Amino acid sequence: MENKSYLVQMNGKGVHNKSIENGKSLSGNGGNGKDLHHVSVRGALYHSKAKSRRQRWDVRPSEMANNTLNPIRAIVDGMKLTPNPEKPMIALSIGDPTVFGNLPTDGAVLQAMKDAIDSQKYNGYAPSVGYLKSRQAVANFYSCPEAPLEAEDVILTSGCSQAIDLAISVLCNPGENILVPCPGFSLYKTLAVSMGIDVKLYNLLPEKSWEVDLLQMESLIDERTSCMIVTNPSNPCGSVFSKEHLQKIIKVASRHCLPILADEIYSDMVSVR
Repeated sequence: MENKSYLVQMNGKGVHNKSIENGKSLSGNGGNGKDLHHVSVRGALYHSKAKSRRQRWDVRPSEMANNTLNPIRAIVDGMKLTPNPEKPMIALSIGDPTVFGNLPTDGAVLQAMKDAIDSQKYNGYAPSVGYLKSRQAVANFYSCPEAPLEAEDVILTSGCSQAIDLAISVLCNPGENILVPCPGFSLYKTLAVSMGIDVKLYNLLPEKSWEVDLLQMESLIDERTSCMIVTNPSNPCGSVFSKEHLQKIIKVASRHCLPILADEIYSDMVSVR
């Protein structure tokens, strides 16, 4: 049989066709905007062109984009203040102590970074979970007999914001909820709400050095709760939980088989009581 196929226009008023030689396709709008179908001589029917759902340019933000709002950025980025030139400014809006000359990066770290650049070994893409040697170093630092860690247990991210994003998206589904401390770091709510995850705020008690209100926190847990956020040392309160208080938090989580997302970014800046 001759190897030909035909372009068939379906318009409700009959069928028109054009021969297509050697499997080459035809392009065009069919003259009347109707759907076009490609039909082979063996009778198989294939869609050649589907009508676009858009008839004009109307690009809109996604629901996730509309649901994403970081209140810190809304305040800080819009601030227009003129500092008093006669007084030194103490910036309290950012939790990075190195920006204003405090806790400068150690010389050994700087030299290691320079050596890595000069080696020309790390100019390409790294593994998505981080280099094995780096992950092993992290595992060695945090491993203990009660909870041994290996490199395979560690994932390195591009900053803590990506780590938070990854952890929430791995643990939670849209329609579920997470427990977040109040006061607390606003990015948790920003990311969770953008993913369609509800946020329940548990209280920190100022009269008890910002310890968790354990009874109130436990009352928030339901069948849709997927994890609880525990920030220690606290951001923004600066408090540090005692070992006894941490054990009480763990008992609450254990009773409900609820994983804890532990934010301990400032742990090496303080000593736990």
